[in-house]
Amino acid sequence: MSLPPLILASTSPRRRELLQREGYEFIVLAPTVEEIAPPELTPAEVTLANARLKAQAVAKENPGRLVIGADTVVAFEGEIFGKPRDLDHAAEMIRRLRGRTHEVWSGVWLVRGDTGQETGFNEVTRVRFRELDDAAIRAYHARIAPLDKAGAYAAQDDRGDLIEFYEGCFDNVIGLPMKSLAWALGRMTG
Repeated sequence: MSLPPLILASTSPRRRELLQREGYEFIVLAPTVEEIAPPELTPAEVTLANARLKAQAVAKENPGRLVIGADTVVAFEGEIFGKPRDLDHAAEMIRRLRGRTHEVWSGVWLVRGDTGQETGFNEVTRVRFRELDDAAIRAYHARIAPLDKAGAYAAQDDRGDLIEFYEGCFDNVIGLPMKSLAWALGRMTG
């Protein structure tokens, strides 16, 4: 498969690492958009809309490249957990999720400015957390710095502290479902 030059429209170091691990060559450009999360939208709709906003914003300035936009949220009992406001909010999120199963939703949007092609998809993974007391939550957050992470946790740095099991794509929990992305890139360039 011959890919046009790729741009990742995201500042997430985890997404960068996932693309690098799979051998993709790309540059990173931060999108300047305001993310949305209207309460009437589902997690799938929110993540796909935000991924599209990011990809389209960067694609406007880079028409000869294929742009990847992505957004990830944690969903639990009808509520979307984005990035926490502060450490108290981060601890509150983990307390609500401990011992329970939640969903991690990612939306991915691809824009190829030179051909006008656009496509997007969602991925969902179910994740169950272990029971944790407040001291364990504080220690965990001291280790992973949760403020830039949806749901206030870092699956890639878990070490068995938090995640008891998951169903679906683990890369999705980190922030970018790589198998589905490879399939979508193949369709855009094949």
